Amino acid sequence: MAPAALVIYAVGLMVTFGLRSWLQWRRTGSTGFVGVNEPRGSTGWWSGVLFGLVLISTLLAPLAVVSGIIVPTRMPPAVAGLGVVLAVVGLGATFVAQNGMGASWRIGVDHAATTELVTTGVFAWVRNPIFTAMIVALLGLPLMVFTWLSVLTVVLLVVAVEIQVRVVEEPYLARVHGEDFAAYTSRTGRFLPGIGARAIEAGR
Repeated sequence: MAPAALVIYAVGLMVTFGLRSWLQWRRTGSTGFVGVNEPRGSTGWWSGVLFGLVLISTLLAPLAVVSGIIVPTRMPPAVAGLGVVLAVVGLGATFVAQNGMGASWRIGVDHAATTELVTTGVFAWVRNPIFTAMIVALLGLPLMVFTWLSVLTVVLLVVAVEIQVRVVEEPYLARVHGEDFAAYTSRTGRFLPGIGARAIEAGR
């Protein structure tokens, strides 16, 4: 199952980052890639570092098994099959949610820029559907290739997402969009519908 996992995630990353950035460039003249703009050593900066590690280990985990460096725990076929489903559905949902942001889609946060607050489509139910879908996709990795590295990859992603959302993105959006963002967050869940809905205001 490791070769299948390697192919699925390699293609998924090319689509959700490479193809999505190319489409953004075609539509807006910008790839949407901002990168890490937080002060070096800050909590937000570490979030960016963790995301980078996740991207590497997502491919490294199955590659280490294929090359024989790590021996995985054999999973029942039904469990491995579920992993494939989660990976494919999660990656597909990630791409759909990215497109749902339109011109506002970014990789990273440009604190000097102001983009439209997207509150329609899936964003009417969940504030961070892209991150939710990414976590779903990566949950498939240890089900297909159960090793300490694949489990660690999921943990790192969850930590990175929590930091990015709570420390970087929400304060930025609250500052830029003010009352509109507070009203939006009061009725939508952070990662799942109805969970974590509360008015988020600048400086709070």
